[in-house]
Amino acid sequence: MSSHFFPRDEYFMRMALREATRALAHDDIPVGALVVREGEVIGTGHNERELRSDPTAHAELIALRDAARTLGSWRVLDSVMYVTLEPCAMCAGAIVLARIPRLVFGTTDPKAGAAGSVLNVLAEPRLNHSPQVQSGLLAADCADLLRSFFAPRR
Repeated sequence: MSSHFFPRDEYFMRMALREATRALAHDDIPVGALVVREGEVIGTGHNERELRSDPTAHAELIALRDAARTLGSWRVLDSVMYVTLEPCAMCAGAIVLARIPRLVFGTTDPKAGAAGSVLNVLAEPRLNHSPQVQSGLLAADCADLLRSFFAPRR
């Protein structure tokens, strides 16, 4: 994992944060994701588990489906995924399967993170693809959004 970011990374992570806030409208955990290719957003998503009554309706999967539709291919090559929270094992697996070359995430998930916190699916050498992973971009902003969501629930 690396923490070196490119100039446009912060711009796109801020877009992912805005996407995350859309989950609040239906009382979902505010996680946002987007997929960018050649400087253009080709997929967006925010958590919709409560809205859809679907345990797989994570921001990353919704953004990947959107990107795949945009490209007309399940291979989401030459792209970057930005997500506000470290992906879980399911989402990390989908990122590998979609062949996303680079993942940038905001804050870590010490309970379910699969990009180094609990597991490291994205660095598993036996898998056929291993994206470059960079973490910590706007981590405080990403974590604050999650904390403010969970504070009244605890």
